[in-house]
Amino acid sequence: MATSMVWHETASRINQFYRLTKPRVVSLIVFTAVIGMFMAVPGAVPLDTLVLATIGIALVAGAAAALNCLVEQKMDAVMARTKGRPLPQGKVSIPETLFFLTIVGGLGLFILYNWVNQLTMWLTLGTFVGYAIIYTVILKPLTPQNIVIGGASGAMPPVLGWTAVTGEIASDALLLFLIIFAWTPPHFWALALYRKNEYASIGMPMLPVTHGDQFTKLHVLLYTVILCVVTTLPYITQMSGLIYLVSSILLNGIFMYYAIEIYRNYSDQLAREAFRYSILYLALLFVALLVDHYFFF
Repeated sequence: MATSMVWHETASRINQFYRLTKPRVVSLIVFTAVIGMFMAVPGAVPLDTLVLATIGIALVAGAAAALNCLVEQKMDAVMARTKGRPLPQGKVSIPETLFFLTIVGGLGLFILYNWVNQLTMWLTLGTFVGYAIIYTVILKPLTPQNIVIGGASGAMPPVLGWTAVTGEIASDALLLFLIIFAWTPPHFWALALYRKNEYASIGMPMLPVTHGDQFTKLHVLLYTVILCVVTTLPYITQMSGLIYLVSSILLNGIFMYYAIEIYRNYSDQLAREAFRYSILYLALLFVALLVDHYFFF
């Protein structure tokens, strides 16, 4: 019985540290990075590079998420969406979180530097600084355009995957970056619209708080139009073929429907649906890129 209790407590503690890494967010980051690896080569990605780069990028992304939780713990305690996180709940302490993110992030950078390549390590470190410090500490509380500027960090994973395999940054990798960069504002502002009161309560200058709902809804629509244009570029540049083009048209059509409805007939439920769809949209878009890539190989 005593052994069972010790095991249960240990497993619970491990789970709390795991939750600090925001696994659902990190899983999408890692997924797009892996797609970037496969898109970088005409054939198979070397297994050792695939495994080591994935682990390294995932560890650093998890460390960045943990630092984000640490910086925003007081705000997280107020918001319904985040008050159940380990730090606001007192399940882990500040020193434990610092130690955890240092070890995890350091191990990820060590793996990338020693067994992948130096360029990927430095770009991953730059992404960590961009998200955890420039976006979280500086931009987020300073400007309602935080998600636009800070979106550059969130758009880096496919570039990291590309450089892990090739050791260089290519124009096609930058197209993948541009897709996620254009996707981020309509994705996040849909969330901000139905969480507006929570952001207002903590003094966070999100666009609906500073400029109002109508302004934000217009920008969701405009950035969705930009996204639809940007996602045609892989086909125009012959990076991808008809499978991707048809898939992107269908996915964009649904996204545009949500953006138009949010602008014309807004409801919190519609914004929630749009936010959830935007996550599925990005995953399916990158799957289409991958399928198209190997179909024509």
